[in-house]
Amino acid sequence: MKLRYLIGVAALPLMLAACGDSPEPTETERAERQVSDNPLLSESGLPYNAPPFDRIEAEHFGPALEKGMEEHMAEIEAIANNPEPPSFENTIVAMERSGQTLSSVSRVFFALAGSHTNEDIQATQREMAPKLSAHSDAINLNPELFSRVDALYQQRDELDLDPESHRLLERYHRDFVRSGARLSEEQQARLREINSRLAELGTQFSQNVLAEVNDSAVVVDSREELDGLSDAQIERAANEAKDRGLDGKYVITLLNTSGQPPLSSLTNREVRERVHTASLDRGARGNEYDTRGIVSETLTLRAERANMLGYANHAEFILEEQTAGSVDVVNELLADLNPIAMRNAREEAADIQAIINATEDEPLELASWDWAFYAEKVRQERYAFDNSEVRPYFEFDSVMENGVFYSAEKLFGITFEERHDIPVYHDSVRVYEVFEEDGTPLGLMYSDMYSRGSKRGGAWMNSYQIQSDLLGGQPVVGIHLNVSQPPEGEPTLLTWDETTTLFHEFGHAIHGLFSDVHYPRFSGTSVPRDFVEYPSQVYEMWASWPEVLANYALHYETGERIPDELLEKVLDAQQFNQGFRTTEYLAASTIDQRLHQLPIDEIPAAEDIMDFEAQVLAESGMDFDPVPPRYRTPYFSHIMGGYSAGYYSYIWSEVLDADSVLWFKENDGLTRENGQHFRDTLLSRGGTADAMDLYMDFAGRQPEIEALLIRRGLIDDE
Repeated sequence: MKLRYLIGVAALPLMLAACGDSPEPTETERAERQVSDNPLLSESGLPYNAPPFDRIEAEHFGPALEKGMEEHMAEIEAIANNPEPPSFENTIVAMERSGQTLSSVSRVFFALAGSHTNEDIQATQREMAPKLSAHSDAINLNPELFSRVDALYQQRDELDLDPESHRLLERYHRDFVRSGARLSEEQQARLREINSRLAELGTQFSQNVLAEVNDSAVVVDSREELDGLSDAQIERAANEAKDRGLDGKYVITLLNTSGQPPLSSLTNREVRERVHTASLDRGARGNEYDTRGIVSETLTLRAERANMLGYANHAEFILEEQTAGSVDVVNELLADLNPIAMRNAREEAADIQAIINATEDEPLELASWDWAFYAEKVRQERYAFDNSEVRPYFEFDSVMENGVFYSAEKLFGITFEERHDIPVYHDSVRVYEVFEEDGTPLGLMYSDMYSRGSKRGGAWMNSYQIQSDLLGGQPVVGIHLNVSQPPEGEPTLLTWDETTTLFHEFGHAIHGLFSDVHYPRFSGTSVPRDFVEYPSQVYEMWASWPEVLANYALHYETGERIPDELLEKVLDAQQFNQGFRTTEYLAASTIDQRLHQLPIDEIPAAEDIMDFEAQVLAESGMDFDPVPPRYRTPYFSHIMGGYSAGYYSYIWSEVLDADSVLWFKENDGLTRENGQHFRDTLLSRGGTADAMDLYMDFAGRQPEIEALLIRRGLIDDE
C-alpha cells in the first residue's frame, strides 16, 4: 500500500476508516477514485511518456477507455456545435487535436490484448468493443459535424491550404462519406447495429483463435517419438507438458500458420501427421472455440454494409482505398501469379517425391505433413547444408545488434542503446532507445520476441506513441515475433525465416520512428494496407546483404564468422521452395478475395465454409493437397481483422520491394546517401501523399512484376 501524506484534520477520514467507522464510498466517489488513481490517465513521467507497465493493471483499462470516450465526445460536440462558421482550424485541426486520451489508452490496451492478454483483458475487450464502435459511429454519423466538414470540402480549392492540409481535409470528408454520413436515419441506425456486431465478432474471433491454438497442442507420450528435434526443443515440449499437468509426456504447441516448424525435423511420420492435422483442423472442430459461425456472420454483415454504402461487395469497398484501386486489378494479379506459382510447386513436389522414392524402404506418396521434412532433405542434397549447421550462426543478440542495428546505422546513421530502467509488460521484453546520427534522441523501440500462451500468433509492429508536429511527442514502437524461448541459460538461435522476419518487423519500426508529419492522421504507418508492407519488405533485403550477413552471422560459442562456403550456400538457397511458399500464400489470398467478393445471398453458412474454401481452391487451380493455404478460413486472423480483402497486400508490396532492391543495387547498396534518400522521400512522409507518388519520388520509375518473379526463382532471369 502506498502511504498518503496527510496533515491536520485531513488525516481524520483515514483514521476513521482504520477504525471501520467511515461510510462506504458512493458510486460517484468510487468512479472518481478509479480515474484519479489510474496510471493510464496521466503523463507517465517516463522517457518519451512510455507506458508505465509496472503500474498498469487490467482493471485500469475499462475506466480509462470510458473516460477517454467521454472526453473525446465532449470535444467533438464542441466542434460540431461551434457557432462560428466552419474553418479548417476550428473544425479539421480541432478534430485532429481531439481524443488524445482515448487514442493513448487504446494504443496500450490493444497492444497488450495482442501481446500479453489474460481473462480480465479479454473480458474488457469484449465489453468495450461494441462501445468503441458506437463511439466511432456517433462521430462519423454526426450530421452537424459532417455539415461543417462538407462545407469546407466544397470550398477546399479556395482555402489556400498547404498540400498536407489539403489532403487531410479530403481524407476526413472521404472517411465521413464511407462511414455512412450521407445515409438516411434508418440506414444509419442499421449501420450502427452492424458495426457494433462486427466489433463483437472480431473480438470473439481473435480470442477463439488464441484459445484454439492452445487447446490444439499435440500430446506425445515418449521422447523417442520426438526424434529429429533438438534437445532444447524436446526439453521445451517436456516443460510445456509439465505446465499442463502432464508430467512424463511432451506437448508440441502450435503457431497460427497452417505449417508448423517441427514438421521439418520430426522423423516419426505419424507424429508429423498428428501435428499437421491438428493445425489444419483448428477452428472447425465443432467445439466451443469453433469460428465458422463467426466467419459466416462477419462476411454477411460486411456485405450488407458495403451494399448499403453503394458498393457491390466488401472487397470493392476496401480496395477503393488501396493502391491497387479495384477488384479487377487484384483479381488479375492473382490470376497471373497463381499458375506460375502452382507450376513451380508441382515441380518441387516431383523433386521431393523423387527423394522419398530413393530413401524410403516402404513406398509412400507425398502428403502435406511430409513436405517440410523431405523438402529439407532436398535442400540439404542440393545445397549441402542443413539448419542445424546454420542456426548457431543466427544467435538473436548478434542478429539484432550486428545485423539489424548495424544495417540501420550504415543506412540512416541511427544508433541503439538498451534501456533497463523502463518498465515492460513481460520480463522477456527489451527496450531500446534510438538516437539520430548527431546523438539527438529519436524514440523508443520495444522488442518482444518469444511466443507464449498469452500472445497471439504471427509477427507485427505497433505504436504506443506517434509523432506529429501538431501534438508533439516522439514515437514509441514495439516489434513482436513468436520465436520459441529456449531453456534458461541457453541462447536463442533463430532459423533463417525468423531472422528475415526480425528484419521485416524492424522495417515497420523505422517507418514509425522516422515519421516527420504535421498531422497525427498521417503519422508513421498510416498508409494504405497494400503499401504498409512495402518498407518492411524492403528491409528484409539487408538480412541477406553480404556485408550485413557476414557481420552478424557469428557462431554463438566461438564468435567465428560463418564460413564463406556455408554463407554462399545460404544465399544460393534463398530461392529454394519458393513454389511452395508462393502457392500457400496465393491460395490464402485467393480465398480472402473470393469470400469478400460474394454477393450477400451467396455467403456460405457456417457448416458450408470449408466446402466453399475447397471450391475456391479448385476453381482457381490452387487445389494441391501437399500445399494447403497458409491460413485456412477458421484461423485466418488477417482477414477477420485489418486485412479483410487485403491479404494480397504482401505480394503487391513485394512487387515494389523487388524493384527497390534493384534500385539499391544499381546505386551502390548499403550507403548513408541511399538510406537518407529512402528516409526523406518515403519513410518520413507517412500518409501525407498518395502512396505510389511516394514510391515514384523514391525510385523514379514504375515497378515491374518481373523483378519479383525472378527473385523468387519463379521465372528465369534471361
